[in-house]
Amino acid sequence: MHDILIHVRGFETHTPAARFGVRLASRLHAAVTAVFACPDPVYVAPAYQPEALMVAITENRRQLVRDAVQAKQTFVDWANAGGVTRAEWLVAQGPANDALAQAATWHDLVVLDHGDVERDAPSDISRLVLRVGIPCLVVPPHEPQSASFARAAVAWNGSPEALRAIHSALPFLRDKPVLLMHGKASDRYRGVDWQPPFNVCEYLRRRGVMVDMLEIEAKPEDAGAALLERAANFRADLLVMGAYGRSRFSEWMLGGATRHVLTFADLPVLMQH
Repeated sequence: MHDILIHVRGFETHTPAARFGVRLASRLHAAVTAVFACPDPVYVAPAYQPEALMVAITENRRQLVRDAVQAKQTFVDWANAGGVTRAEWLVAQGPANDALAQAATWHDLVVLDHGDVERDAPSDISRLVLRVGIPCLVVPPHEPQSASFARAAVAWNGSPEALRAIHSALPFLRDKPVLLMHGKASDRYRGVDWQPPFNVCEYLRRRGVMVDMLEIEAKPEDAGAALLERAANFRADLLVMGAYGRSRFSEWMLGGATRHVLTFADLPVLMQH
């Protein structure tokens, strides 16, 4: 992971994603790009003086962009002091998800705040995970002080999303205690029968990762809670999982594992669609 992208939601204080992302980049000797997005203004024009309101909104947005651009050196100096020698600060004018999805095309990992998640509605972070095509590391509000993961829990159900997440997480899994939580196998590829079947433990062993296997038996609506409970029992400080193996609509309506973990996880979660 040479290039790490961080979503910064403000430039006056550093959120957990910014702090953890810089510590992680320092440990990996990686470059950091911080992206601050200035959204398009949303307003309702009153019945009187709409022109004056538009002028005020436009000027406020221009000032926000100017202030954000001027914050670059402060961030770069702060990242340098944290051990990151290559730091960049980008300001985007437009929706944050669009900006991050574009910037993700030349990065290896996106670091996001758990605080982006709304408990009662589909969240921006959910849509972003579906769009970016690279792993997303979601940091809880009380981020760990160390970016050196000591123990990892991995969710495995045979799905393409799960294997992509595992492959992306390999730099964090080697030479660490890893718990492989094996759930109900995905039936994504019906009609294809492999002899011998894919062996995820052998796949990991060849890449320097030794795992302990744990079978997870839970209803689909309880899968997220079961993963978090087993990860906590293992004292994991990283959870690795695929994202949205079922349709996005059913995940939202049925409360799938991805949505539950995004809402309630209190440890960093590396996920990929």
